Amino acid sequence: MLSMTREEKSWILYDVANSAFILTISTAIMPIFFKNVAARGVENAVSTANWGLANSLASLLLALLAPLMGTLADYQGWKKRFFLGFLFLGVIFTLLLTLPGEGDQLLCLFLYVTAYIGFAGANVFYDAFLVDVTSDAKMDWISANGFAWGYLGSTVPFILGMVLISRPSLAGLDSPLQATRAAFALTALWWLVFSLPMIRNVHQRHFLPPSTQPLRGSFRRLATTFREIRRYRLAFLFLLAYFFYIDGVDTIIRMATAYGVDIGMSTSELLTIILVIQILAFPFALLYGKLAGLLGTKPMLYAGLGVYLIIVLIAFYLPELPTKSTKTFFYWILAVLIASSQGGLQALSRSCFGRLIPKDKSAEFFGFYNIFGKFAAILGPLLMALASRMTGQSRYGILSLVVLFLLGGLILFRVPLSAGTMEE
Repeated sequence: MLSMTREEKSWILYDVANSAFILTISTAIMPIFFKNVAARGVENAVSTANWGLANSLASLLLALLAPLMGTLADYQGWKKRFFLGFLFLGVIFTLLLTLPGEGDQLLCLFLYVTAYIGFAGANVFYDAFLVDVTSDAKMDWISANGFAWGYLGSTVPFILGMVLISRPSLAGLDSPLQATRAAFALTALWWLVFSLPMIRNVHQRHFLPPSTQPLRGSFRRLATTFREIRRYRLAFLFLLAYFFYIDGVDTIIRMATAYGVDIGMSTSELLTIILVIQILAFPFALLYGKLAGLLGTKPMLYAGLGVYLIIVLIAFYLPELPTKSTKTFFYWILAVLIASSQGGLQALSRSCFGRLIPKDKSAEFFGFYNIFGKFAAILGPLLMALASRMTGQSRYGILSLVVLFLLGGLILFRVPLSAGTMEE
């Protein structure tokens, strides 16, 4: 990071900040807490379905708001305000996740959904700041560094949380339940502290002039963008491809822990696997950024999609394996495959889109980027939820993701990802 500007480093550090939320709250400790404590007594398939539906609801609410918020945020000075508002919403409700106890399923889901909206809402504007902190030529590398350092940095509060849960007495706590709540509070504090460089050093450099009627003007600009969609055909074609393949990626990330519980993985096994994924993802995300500069971004995107097709097929057959040890072995293979490609695929998607859009409308377009991503994230968990309810098994929802990856890859084939291309 030595050759980077202060703005680039500060932007990357926010990925370190918010990745703690994704690891501890969305992916690891919180799903286990929900299934074992908040949803105690509820059948596995039902609690897995409820967790999937909660993720879908959070994505839907944000997706409905993202384009308008992004359009408003492109006015001078507004991007930072929206970013800060969602940041503090997420931090506060992450702290409130310390409140639910045994059987408090609805309270837990409400607090989680609100905290996730804060996290994902802040990310809309964080992503949009990418065009303000770096150049087109460096976007792949800076975006990849964000994901890479985010994976590595988020392991610190996660490891501390795991230590607290396994040895509560070290912090003067009486039980693993108290330690789990302490881990949630630690995550909120980590998120806030590592957001400070972003708050201080990153500023909106590309913007539209202030408006006396920003809300009305934003609606007009949205309508104009849709009327002139042919001007930005490549950006929206890329979004369509992204819609399909990111659905599969997000679903696997969000549901992997709950899926592991369903096939009999213990809490300690799952937490260890998740930690290994975070550590391995660091060099792989950087590798994707480097290889994109050598081989091109599109080949690396296709490489990531190919890995995810393999992941889906292994995950589908995993519950049918004969022994616990065999399932554990193949779950570890899944973990390594996910670690190899999830950060690279997401990082290159973000930077590719950043090069396809007009810089002074970055928040508006990243609002569309978010809405495509979030609506995609509704479909995957919803498919898993419905399949779990109908069959009593989660694996049939997994298989449907093959279609999404294939569709995304076919549409991506039509997008020339040359730097700086906004129009045909």
